[in-house]
Amino acid sequence: MPPTQKLQASDRRYTIANREALFGISLVVFHFLWWFGFAYGLGSKEVDEYTYILGFPAWFFYSCIIGFILISLLVFIIVKKFFVNIPLDEEESDI
Repeated sequence: MPPTQKLQASDRRYTIANREALFGISLVVFHFLWWFGFAYGLGSKEVDEYTYILGFPAWFFYSCIIGFILISLLVFIIVKKFFVNIPLDEEESDI
C-alpha cells in the first residue's frame, strides 16, 4: 500500500470529508430532481392551461421559488447537524 493510501486510511478527516461530500451530492441530486419534476411536469402544458401563484406560473413557483427556499433550509439543517469542524493542517506526528 503506498504511503498516501496508508495515511488516508488512518486519518479520520478523510472519512468525514467523504461523508460530507456524499451529503452535498445527495442535495444536488435532490434539488435537480425537484426542479426537473416541477419545471417539466407542470410546465409541459399549453400556456393557456397554466395556473398562476403570486403572478408566477405554478411550475416556476414550485420549481424555482419554493425549490430554492426548500434547498436553502435543507443545506442549513444538514450543515448545522451533520458537518463537523475539523483541522485541515497536518499534525506534527504525521510529518
